[in-house]
Amino acid sequence: MVDLSVVLPMLGLLLVIGAFAGVIAGLLGVGGGIVLVPAFFYAFSAIGYGSPQLMQICLATSLATIIVTSMRSLSSHNKKGAVDWPVLKQWAPGIMIGALVGVAVAAQLSSTVLQGIFGGLGLLIGIYFIVGSDRWRIADQMPGLITRSILSPVVGVLSVLMGIGGGSFAVPIMTLYGAPIHRAVATASGFGLIIALPSVLAFLFVPIPEAVRPPFTIGAVNLPAFFITIITTMYTATLGVRLAHAMDPKPLKRVFAVFLIAVALNMIRKSLGY
Repeated sequence: MVDLSVVLPMLGLLLVIGAFAGVIAGLLGVGGGIVLVPAFFYAFSAIGYGSPQLMQICLATSLATIIVTSMRSLSSHNKKGAVDWPVLKQWAPGIMIGALVGVAVAAQLSSTVLQGIFGGLGLLIGIYFIVGSDRWRIADQMPGLITRSILSPVVGVLSVLMGIGGGSFAVPIMTLYGAPIHRAVATASGFGLIIALPSVLAFLFVPIPEAVRPPFTIGAVNLPAFFITIITTMYTATLGVRLAHAMDPKPLKRVFAVFLIAVALNMIRKSLGY
């Protein structure tokens, strides 16, 4: 019998988390995973499910939501002809391999270590949001086979270890190699699907002790968090898009970067035991 005193607060927290992630994604164009992972972590910890495996659940559940959101985003971008399919096909094998390696690594690490990794990478992404520019260039065309063979698995591994769709890594890489920002964002939505689908399938077989799993968790994927997040973000993302058209999102993106840096630093603090 499921304890309603646990389930009802969990559902309430998940509704708030999904709504917030949807607004942020629509408003600032950032992937929801970068919000969902720390939000899931704090929510599940608050209702008593803090454990050495909690970050695995947060990463896997966030990636599960990315399957749906990436499919929807990729379809929308494709209708506008913005997806660079040759780049997506060339990068797909390496990214998928990296994603599966990321699951294997995450399955062996404790929540404390994964918090530290999320915090460190989140700190770098937050700083990039503040100081980065889509005018920065390394080259005027996407890298060849050797560089791609190095970068694509790295994108897959790091994205899984953060529970994100890869846009925070793929968009800067593509723009640094001369891709227009709109094409980089559109193609990165395809990276998200390539990362999320194999990694979630693998996470379904990661053994999490029943005593530390939130209710209705299969492997490392929490089903209520997945479904509630998908439903709420479908509605609130449109609100975020309206807000983005009503105001200048650039200053808000910097505010979000500060928020992300604060969350990342808090994750690092917790991983160090303070």
